[in-house]
Formats: sequence, C-alpha cells, structure tokens
Amino acid sequence: MNRNPNAQYNLAAPGSLPVRVAARVRRRMFEAFMAEFEPSGSETVLDIGVTSDQTYIHSNYFEAYYPFKNRITAAGIDDASFLQTLYPGVRFVFANALHLPFSTGTFDLVHSSATLEHVGSSENQVRMIVECLRVSRRGIFLTTPNRWFPIEFHTQLPLLHWLPTRVYRVIYQTLGYGFFAEQANLNLMTQANLNCATAGLIGWRFQVDSARLLGLKSNLILVARR
Repeated sequence: MNRNPNAQYNLAAPGSLPVRVAARVRRRMFEAFMAEFEPSGSETVLDIGVTSDQTYIHSNYFEAYYPFKNRITAAGIDDASFLQTLYPGVRFVFANALHLPFSTGTFDLVHSSATLEHVGSSENQVRMIVECLRVSRRGIFLTTPNRWFPIEFHTQLPLLHWLPTRVYRVIYQTLGYGFFAEQANLNLMTQANLNCATAGLIGWRFQVDSARLLGLKSNLILVARR
C-alpha cells in the first residue's frame, strides 16, 4: 500500500468508496454553509486551504459549487492557480492560514474545509481561527474531521486515533504512517478542542455544528458570527 499522502493529505485512491463518501459529506457541509449565511452575490468570500489536487471529485468543492465565482478569493500553500481558469472569476492567492496576507475585515465571509487539522499544534489552530476572524466582517465557517469518528479519514485506519495522542502517533510511526504521526501534518480535533480554542475570543458568537455519516458525527463545523 502507498503510504505517501497526496496533495489532499490523504491515502485513498481517486474514485474509491472513501472518496465518494467524502464528496457526499462535503456537499452537505457546503449546503450547511449556504443555509447558515445565505450569502448574496455582492459579498466577498475567502476560501482557505485550496489544494493542487485535481484527482478527487471533492477537491476544491467550494469553488465548484459556489454560485458567485467572482466573489471568491481562494487561498492556500499549494499552487492552485488553475482554479482561475477552471472557474472564471475566482482569484487565487498563495497564503498561509497562520499569517493571512489580508487587511482586517477584507472579506464578508471566511470558509475553510479540512485545513484546521493540518496547521500543527493547538496554539497554531487557535492562531488560524483568530486570523479567520480578523479578516472577516460577518462570519466564518471552518470544518474539520471529528476525532471521535471511528475511521480516521486520511489513513482509513479504524479506532487507533482514539488512543492517547502520544500512543497512536507511535503506532502510526511503527506501521509506516510516519507522515500522519507528525503533529505538524495531522492534529485531529474534538468538539471540546474547538470549544477550548474559541474560549476567550470576544466579539463573536460561536457554535459547533456537525455533519453526520451513518448517524455519527464525522465532521465538526465551527461557525462564528459577529
């Protein structure tokens, strides 16, 4: 088995069942974003964490689904400039989620899918949330896999990630999943982690929602409004 992750930080083969399932879940999360904020065609949106991957059907799903392409700024550390051709009106910017190159209040809304778990330490995760809040005027919508879902989405390994963090990282390393054993590459979150990360951040109303798979919370959704 190939244990070198692709640009999606994932091991699943394109077109495989896990990828098709993930596409359905991400479609539901997009619909939740639209229902939550009901964005107008005049509002600007920053989408953080776009990928260079073009093999998964759900890669850069926000740019594919969002109706107002000319209001999207797509940001990421991968070269996803092809999005500007694929979806005319979209603007791509190289950007690190921990140090966004935008002025305070540049965008009406900020969206990010499955990026928060890849920025490193819990301190970095708080930093990303703070940066999203800083550049947003109206609200943010951040999704991340739920650590307590029984399958770990990036590796497709069951249950090991429920063990204490230090323990499962050692096991991942032993099994040849060294990339995912590094906190800098994968730091799974729970609802309690998200609540802790937003505690003390003033001026915003936070809620943690979820997307479900087989009746279980597969993904967590952090929503913040002014």
